[in-house]
Amino acid sequence: MNANDLRPGMVIKHNNDLYSIHKAEHRTPGNLRAFVQARMRNLRTGSLVDHRFRSEDNVERAILDETEMQFLYADGDTLYLMNTSSYEQTHLPKDVIGDRALFLVPDVMLKVVFFEGRPVDVELPATVDLKVVETEPGMKGASATNVMKPAKLETGLIVQVPPFIGEGETIRVDTAEGSYLERAG
Repeated sequence: MNANDLRPGMVIKHNNDLYSIHKAEHRTPGNLRAFVQARMRNLRTGSLVDHRFRSEDNVERAILDETEMQFLYADGDTLYLMNTSSYEQTHLPKDVIGDRALFLVPDVMLKVVFFEGRPVDVELPATVDLKVVETEPGMKGASATNVMKPAKLETGLIVQVPPFIGEGETIRVDTAEGSYLERAG
């Protein structure tokens, strides 16, 4: 595939790694040759990189499989998941998901992305409900201000919550930002 055809959301193989394209701009500066400036995320390390492809460069598009899976439990550096259609259990190293493992509680549904039969990325749901296990007591009447306090959640994640949230309550957390959204039912 030609570098001019790169679009956000595509996954390519580049320098023996998989990259997800976040942004691709075709540029033709003055009297120089045209190029494609791409911002992409390395699926193995999670780091964002900028790369300049010449217009005539060819890139290899990666064929990926997505499978809906249910998180069962974590044991050390291994996560155990179950395919919801075949009920087949599988495991993957915690480093595939990295810090996003702090959003995992049993029974949460995930999309696991496979390349050539091995997991390369995990897509979390937009929100997860987590229980507050440790936080400072709230002050009476503090709901009129927008002051926040730290709260440690059941997975070890620490988020800023409003003063009226207490220990034992369940809150909804945005997985993209890692921030408090609301009380959960």
